[in-house]
Amino acid sequence: MSAVIEQTIETYGIENWGAGYFGVNRKGNLTVRPAENDNLSADVKEIIDDLKKRGINPPILLRFPQLLAGQVRKLQKAFKNSIKEFDYNGGHMCVYPMKVNQNRAVVEEYLREGKRYNFGLEAGSKAELYAALAQEHSDESLLVLNGFKDRDFIQLAFAGAQAGKNVVIVIEKLSELENTLKLADEATAENPETKLPLLGVRVKLYSKGSGKWEKSGGEAAKFGLTTTEILEVIRRLNETGRIDMLKLLHFHIGSQLTDIKRIKSAMREAARTYSKIRQMNIPIQYLDVGGGMAVDYDGSKTSFESSANYNAQEFANDVVYVIKTVCDDEDVPHPTIIQESGRYLSAYHAILVTNIQDEIETVVENLTPLTITVDDPPVVRELHDLRESINGKNYGEYYHDALENREELFTMFNLGLISLEARGKGEVLFWDVCERADEFAQQKKYVAEEFDDLRRLLCAKYLANFSVFRSMPDNWALEQLFPIIPIHKLNKKPSEYATLCDITCDSDGIVDKFVDLHDVKPVLELHKLEKGEPYYLAMMLVGAYQEVMGNNHNLFGVPHEAHIHIGEDGYIIRKVIQGATLGDSLSVVRFDTAQLHDQFRRIVMQRIKDGELTTKEGDKLINYYETQADGYTYLSPNGDE
Repeated sequence: MSAVIEQTIETYGIENWGAGYFGVNRKGNLTVRPAENDNLSADVKEIIDDLKKRGINPPILLRFPQLLAGQVRKLQKAFKNSIKEFDYNGGHMCVYPMKVNQNRAVVEEYLREGKRYNFGLEAGSKAELYAALAQEHSDESLLVLNGFKDRDFIQLAFAGAQAGKNVVIVIEKLSELENTLKLADEATAENPETKLPLLGVRVKLYSKGSGKWEKSGGEAAKFGLTTTEILEVIRRLNETGRIDMLKLLHFHIGSQLTDIKRIKSAMREAARTYSKIRQMNIPIQYLDVGGGMAVDYDGSKTSFESSANYNAQEFANDVVYVIKTVCDDEDVPHPTIIQESGRYLSAYHAILVTNIQDEIETVVENLTPLTITVDDPPVVRELHDLRESINGKNYGEYYHDALENREELFTMFNLGLISLEARGKGEVLFWDVCERADEFAQQKKYVAEEFDDLRRLLCAKYLANFSVFRSMPDNWALEQLFPIIPIHKLNKKPSEYATLCDITCDSDGIVDKFVDLHDVKPVLELHKLEKGEPYYLAMMLVGAYQEVMGNNHNLFGVPHEAHIHIGEDGYIIRKVIQGATLGDSLSVVRFDTAQLHDQFRRIVMQRIKDGELTTKEGDKLINYYETQADGYTYLSPNGDE
C-alpha cells in the first residue's frame, strides 16, 4: 500500500470508524468487506460505474446486507463470550427495534441471520406490529411491543399470540393493563387453552443515559411506570389471577449511549428492581435492557456525542457482570437478557453515494484581467499594494489592514463616492490578500484562531446532489456526525478544503461539521473538481434512522437503491429499486399527475387558441411536460444527462 493511501486512510479515519468493514484498494477506491477484516471486498466506484451503465445515476443508496448480518454475529458473540466468562446462568436474546429502519430488506436480512440465535423483533406501533406478525421468527424468539397502545393495538397482539408468536405486551400505562385483562377474559371464555400474550412492565429508572438522548431516561422520561404503578400492576394481576402472564421487566435510558459508566449505573438499578420483583414470587424471567448501544461515528472511542467509550465486548461484559452480581447478591435466578440495539445492528450496512454537481463560488474572483491605474480610488490602490507585498513575516499585519480597507471600500460605495467597477476591483484584491495570508498562516507551527476562522471562510463549497433533509436528517436536526469520504482518487492527496451544500432551497441544507479523531472538523479534505470528470462522495453509516426519518423537503424523494452481495467472484447487484419520480413525490402531498396533466393541457390549449403557440409547438410542450412525471427528483450528473 502506497504512503499516499496510508495517509488518506488516516485523513478520513477509515480504520477508526469503519469497524473492519471498509478499506481502500490499490486503485485508490473505497472498498467494502462482507465481514470484519474479510479478505473479500467490493469496489464501490466499480459498483457505481456499473449502475450508471444501467441508467441508475447518483444519488444511490447502496445496501450491503452482509454487514447487517455481520453486526448480528458480533453482538451474539460478545454476549456469548461474556456469559461464559462470568458463569452467567441466563441467556441472551435480541429484538430488533423496527423504528430504526423498517425497510423490508433490513428486517428480513436481520431475521435471516438472527433466527439462528433466537433473535426477534420489537414493534412500537400498529403498523410495525402488523408487518412483524407476518415475518418468520424462530420458535423461541420474542416479539416485544413498546409504546402507547389502544385496544386495537392490544387486540392485534392477541391475534399474534394465537398465531403462535411469543408476543410481549409491555405495559406503559395502567389503562393498557385493563384493556389487556378484558381481552384475556374474552379470549379464554370460549377456549381456556387459548395462547395469551406475555406481559412486561417498563420501569422509569432514576438513572439517566448520556449524549443527545439523555432525556429519554430519568424521572422526567416520557415512558415507564413509577414504583407505585408497577406495584399496582402486580396487585391487579394477582387479583385477577393473571400474574403468570408477567414475564418481562423493561427499561430504556436513551439512544446512542456514549458513556459506559451511565450504562452500568442503569443496569445496576434495573437488576435490583428485577430482583425485588422476583423475590415477590413473581415468575418474571426476562430483563429487557433496552437499546442505546452506540455507534462510534467519528472513531474517537470517547464519550463524545458521536462516539462511544466502549466496544461491543465491553458493553456485553459490563451488562452481564452487573446483572449477575446484583442477582447473586439478592439470591435470585439470572434472567434472560433482552437487548434492543437497533442502531448498532443497522448503521453500517447502508452507504449513500452522491456526485458533486459543481462548486459554489463564495470568494470573489476576477473574471477579466485586473488592471490598477492612478485613476482608481486610494483604497483600491492600497489593497493592491497589500497583495503585492504580503509575505511570511507581515501577513498578520497586512491581513488586518485589508479588513480595514474592505470596511472603507463598502462605506465609500454606500455613500456614492466610488463606482461599481471600483468596488469590484477592491473585492477581488481583498480576497487575494486573504488567500495569501491563509497560505502563510498555515505554514506556521501554531495557527492563530483568526486564521482558522479565515480558512472556514475561504473553503470551497461543493454542491452535492442530495438532500440533507431526506438522506441525513439527523445531521441537520441533531448535528449528528457521519463519516464522509470520496469513493475514488484516494491514491491522490486531497488539495481542497470544502464544506458541502445540498440541492434544496434551504440555507440549512449544508454539511459543515465532519468527523475527526481529536475534534470536529469545520472543513473536509477533498480533491479539486476536474471539468468533465465525475467526483463521488459516500455518506457512511446511514443505515440507522436516516431512511425512516428523512422528510420531503422540496419534494426530493427517496434515492435509487441497490442491494449488493460480495462473494468469491466479486460483487453481485442483486436488486435495484428505482428512486422516487416527480410523480411519486407529488403524490405524497396529494397531487394527482393525471389531473396536473389535464390542467397544464388546458393552459397550453388556451395559448394555442389565442394564437400565441402553434398546434405543433403546443403538442411538443404538452408531451414534454407529461414525460417529466417519470423523471428522477434529483439532478442529472453535471446537469447534462
